[in-house]
Amino acid sequence: MVKPPGRRGGYTLTEMLMVVAIIGILATVGARILVQVNRYFIMTSTRAELQREARALMYVINRNLRQGTTASVIIDRANTSQPFYSRLTFTKIQGTTIRYYQSGTSLIQQVGTQNRTLTKNLKYLALTFPRSDDLSIVSVSVTLEKSIYQGRTKALHMASEKVRLMN
Repeated sequence: MVKPPGRRGGYTLTEMLMVVAIIGILATVGARILVQVNRYFIMTSTRAELQREARALMYVINRNLRQGTTASVIIDRANTSQPFYSRLTFTKIQGTTIRYYQSGTSLIQQVGTQNRTLTKNLKYLALTFPRSDDLSIVSVSVTLEKSIYQGRTKALHMASEKVRLMN
């Protein structure tokens, strides 16, 4: 194709400014969307991790506590720096003493003299007798917390169960 004489090809200044403005808007919006998607993915995976942890530790506590004797259950706290009702001590029918207690942000299981950390994301542990006339039922409540996204956002998961001692 032949160009008319005297006219050169190219873009006008207005067209160039419009392209730059559109690309700038897309880059700004695109970056925000990417940050939000990343934040959502991290939050969702952290919540799933805390739910798995809560289910696993509630299963362990429930399984062992069911085998405990009613007369041996003691609910107190490990020391004055820990919350009230954050330590559970009981003896299984076989004679093994088991203790669950909060130590900072960890939930510790002590079987005899061996300690095992069940989670390092513990925010709060509450152990109570829901009925004062029936000491064979123990309510176990845990709150797990994990910091995500540069420490500004926290994921929480709460779990609570009532466990009946069978012995």
